[in-house]
Amino acid sequence: MSEPSKTRHAVSRRSVLKTIGASAGAATLLPWLSNEGLLAYGALQRAQAPPALKVLTASQYATVEALSEAIIPADDRSPGAKAARVADYVDLLLSESEPELRTKWQDGLTAIDAEAATRFQTPLPKLDAAQLETLLTDISRNEKKPVSPAEIFFTLAKQATIHGYYSSEIGIHQELGYKGNQYLPEFVGCLTEDGKDCPHCGQKAGK
Repeated sequence: MSEPSKTRHAVSRRSVLKTIGASAGAATLLPWLSNEGLLAYGALQRAQAPPALKVLTASQYATVEALSEAIIPADDRSPGAKAARVADYVDLLLSESEPELRTKWQDGLTAIDAEAATRFQTPLPKLDAAQLETLLTDISRNEKKPVSPAEIFFTLAKQATIHGYYSSEIGIHQELGYKGNQYLPEFVGCLTEDGKDCPHCGQKAGK
């Protein structure tokens, strides 16, 4: 997005949870990542390793990354969807999904890249900020009743971006400011078993 629009999100963060609730009836279109998938997603975020793609091609991953960052970009509050590795969330989700959903995504990515190429003679990841903003503004006009393949895919991509971002450590802890449960790479148990005070449960040794 253009510089001034960094604080004007395609998805307003203040209304995201409301959006999720309002779209609950359409949630069957996009399942949530499994607990095993979420553990893998958390590990990818912590390691900051290059993506190990299961379903998406490298070019499809680049399109998802650019699209999700346009939907939830970085701002002065927290990093955006790219830093949260939302594209990896999508790849993991598709690896768990039925073939029909994978086909929808692959067809949708083809459609949205074709839309970018028709309008600007370049694939979506290579659009400049103004071009990307124009494209997404146009294909989101009919969001309640999408018609074209690109419009239909955008509604799916937005939902996936919301799911992925607010399942990430950045979305949960930096954006929402959640101070409760934390991601644990492993269950370490209570340290009082080793005769030590335990910082995890608060128990003191010998009690």
